Amino acid sequence: MEKINTTYSISITPSEVLEYLFCPRFIYFMEVLKISQHEDKRFKVIKGREVHEKKTKINIEYLRKKIGVVKKEISVYLKSDEHRIRGIVDEVLTLSDGTMAPMEYKFAEYKKYLYRTYRTQLTLQALMIKENYLKEVLHGFIVFTRSRNFLLKVPFGKSDFDSALKVLDEILKIVQTGYYPKKTSHKTKCIDCCYKNICV
Repeated sequence: MEKINTTYSISITPSEVLEYLFCPRFIYFMEVLKISQHEDKRFKVIKGREVHEKKTKINIEYLRKKIGVVKKEISVYLKSDEHRIRGIVDEVLTLSDGTMAPMEYKFAEYKKYLYRTYRTQLTLQALMIKENYLKEVLHGFIVFTRSRNFLLKVPFGKSDFDSALKVLDEILKIVQTGYYPKKTSHKTKCIDCCYKNICV
């Protein structure tokens, strides 16, 4: 895999990774051309932020002992210099077996399968936890608030970490070199895309 020159300071957020996975050209328009998508006006984004804000104010002392939680930290800002990522983790959990885990709250329904975006976001958070806390991270958790707060345990394997790091390299290539990537192959994503009029 070709390594990207990282001689100047740049780091990627999990949110930018999610945008890339939706369509690689989002990163080009947002980070290279600096054209905002005005995401603050999107309903799901607004509701998602409300959910996160609410969770920081209620049940602060509550520990999910059924999954072995002995300690939790809420809305933790983490940064990985090694992997050039930064972001806020909804909850950083310390488990009874000595490992740690990220937990994310999603304003979404559980559809009995896990989107690649969710798995990649958790995996990146796991990388940041491992680097900052020097603890093993074997899995993460997602709470689907629109499915009665259904809790999903997501195990991590080597392929998850390899895939997440590959995505980071691809994003860095776009940002640092101005590379214009191929658009998504899913045409339905283009229908209400804010960049469709300039995406050629």
